[in-house]
Amino acid sequence: MKTTVRSTLPLTPKLTPCALAALLMTSGAAFAQSQPADASQPPADQKMSTVVITASADASAQGLPGAYAGGQVARGGRLGLLGNVDIMNTPFNTTNYTLALIQDQQARSVGDVVQNDPSVRVARGFGNYQELYVIRGFPVNSDDLSYNGLYGLLPRQFVASELLERVEVFHGANTFVNGVGPGGGGIGGMINLVPKRAPNKDLNQVTLGVESGGQGYGAFDVARRFDGGRGGIRINGVRRDGDTSVDREKRELNVLSIGLDYRGDNYRLSADIGFQEHNLDAPRPSVTPGAGLPLPSAPDADKNFAQPWTKSDERDTFGNVRAEVDLGPDAVAWAAAGARNGQEYNVLGQATNTNTSGGLLMTRFDNFRKDQNRTGEVGLRGAFTTGPVWHTISTTASWLELKSRNAYALGDFSGWTSNLYNPVDVAAPSNTFFTGGSMSNPLLTSKTILTSYAVADTMSMFDDRFLATVGIRRQTIKAYGYDYNTGAQNAGYDQSANTPVLGLVYKPLKNVSVYANYIEALQQGPTASGPDVVNQGQIFAPYTSRQKEVGVKVDSGKLGASLSFFTTSQPMGFVQDRIFGLNGEQRNRGAELSVFGIAAPGVRVLGGLTLLDAEQRRTQGGINAGNDAIGVPETQLNLGAEWDVRQVPGLSLNARTVYTSKQYADAANTQRLPSWTRVDLGANYATRIMDRDVTFRARVDNAFDRNYWASTGGYPGSSYLVLAAPRTFTVSATVDF
Repeated sequence: MKTTVRSTLPLTPKLTPCALAALLMTSGAAFAQSQPADASQPPADQKMSTVVITASADASAQGLPGAYAGGQVARGGRLGLLGNVDIMNTPFNTTNYTLALIQDQQARSVGDVVQNDPSVRVARGFGNYQELYVIRGFPVNSDDLSYNGLYGLLPRQFVASELLERVEVFHGANTFVNGVGPGGGGIGGMINLVPKRAPNKDLNQVTLGVESGGQGYGAFDVARRFDGGRGGIRINGVRRDGDTSVDREKRELNVLSIGLDYRGDNYRLSADIGFQEHNLDAPRPSVTPGAGLPLPSAPDADKNFAQPWTKSDERDTFGNVRAEVDLGPDAVAWAAAGARNGQEYNVLGQATNTNTSGGLLMTRFDNFRKDQNRTGEVGLRGAFTTGPVWHTISTTASWLELKSRNAYALGDFSGWTSNLYNPVDVAAPSNTFFTGGSMSNPLLTSKTILTSYAVADTMSMFDDRFLATVGIRRQTIKAYGYDYNTGAQNAGYDQSANTPVLGLVYKPLKNVSVYANYIEALQQGPTASGPDVVNQGQIFAPYTSRQKEVGVKVDSGKLGASLSFFTTSQPMGFVQDRIFGLNGEQRNRGAELSVFGIAAPGVRVLGGLTLLDAEQRRTQGGINAGNDAIGVPETQLNLGAEWDVRQVPGLSLNARTVYTSKQYADAANTQRLPSWTRVDLGANYATRIMDRDVTFRARVDNAFDRNYWASTGGYPGSSYLVLAAPRTFTVSATVDF
């Protein structure tokens, strides 16, 4: 595969493996040389900062698909049991962002990367600071991120970009591809994160930087290959510390990861282990709109209405191993396993708007959570012919167990008053008004076991001009709930369902693919709850969301584009005649246009347009039928470009505009968020100083310092508002040793 690499070193010695990194860096690394990302491109089309290597980033014979012209996206990505598939051969819409893009945009997290996607907007989890990704108008929780193809392994709230080689975004329903996600997403899409691997050349890089507010940044990236290149090790470390661009808000991030791989004659092995600690002090909370009130105007984007005693701390240790064995020229078997242990501690000041002058009613909410996740997968893929048809049969079986221990403590519901525009600090109130479980020793409160097996046949005919994929996944969901105070089981179910897939690709021309698919998403069934509900506690079986999609893709070699049309329906739950049931439906239909690659010599483009019609159907009493769904804009537009300044070798400039149209914060469509536009600007300069490769990067997000509510909702039926980040400057320097 072709990819780009960089490296990093922490600002403080808090990460003890720094000594190991220093030892590796002094062992005589060879300097990486700049080359074009594609042999067909003139050197001017590729930045001096790009380092080209050939290595496998997963335990597969073919490795990762190569980068497309321009280096910002890849030619393909992982499609679950189907393996890595070229974008022109897949009957789905996918975008796979590369390390080059992550580095040059100085992305901090997965959320920063997917901001490049016109079908994705970033929101926030319910009652916490968890990144949440809205794809095609449906929320995808960070719990549903997969890591090298496995769910349940990554930190829940925030995933540092330094861990990643690729961010692969699948648009649309996807239960067949990877199975049910543990967070209940998978309707609008999924995101797979690919870990880093050692390149073929020794790598020693250090990055130092600073961000608005005075936050310091340091990272190291060190890699070696051994045993004649068969084995590899790559170590990444990250440290962020200091104030953010939001007034009085502080962030601390510590990350350490180790990636290993080995290539035998007919087998391949890989392993990853990682640690991430993410701490926020006085993090700015979401705001719940007041019932019947117009939405308050967004305050200054750097305003912080958090209490100084609030915080959010998260710590995770995670890892996975993967093996692949060739059983013959056209057959391969694989197995993978992984685990995560994580804990979160939050002290929150929840805010509800109470009047048109920005008044807030705030209450205290504390929670403590411990997670223990275990997962595994085995699979087999083989190929054979029947007459003129080439078959590729893929089978897999997967297992995921998630155990969560939780406790919470609430303050007095009467709370205290503050104001969006003139915040008032108060002493931390008592949190003993209402409690659940022990904050010092939380009991098991939920357990979920997800098992599945799937089979697919991809048939190729007429010299690969026509491909058809048919398959089915049998998914079993076991979900159990336990009392916070006694640990006794109080709810549970064991249900199974089948999710089929049909995908077709036809290539009327060598560089044109026309595709269509029918695919479903499966979610855990809800539990009936609420005042005066006669079927209180009834647990509903898993339910499916159905998607139909058609599209066309064009690949000119340097410039690629895709256009798709889709419709997806999702059951909605509400109470009717005092009985809770899945009586309603939300239907999202729309169109996606994306463009990527080299538009002209020295000019790279990345962006597109998404049009959405998210309609509430069969609502309670028909009251809101036909209204827009909460938090789904009708128009999302991304325009991004990067220019190489030929008069200054090594200098490139980039700009990105993100537009989001109006969206509603309530089902009645009386509370409306205005549309917003954000402009981001950046520059990168690659040179040599004292016989060392050095890359300087500068970026300003929200360059015109716009004040706006970036999103509403994210959790079904909720309408909490998230204020946009203010203008944020980031500068860094990367040195190759």
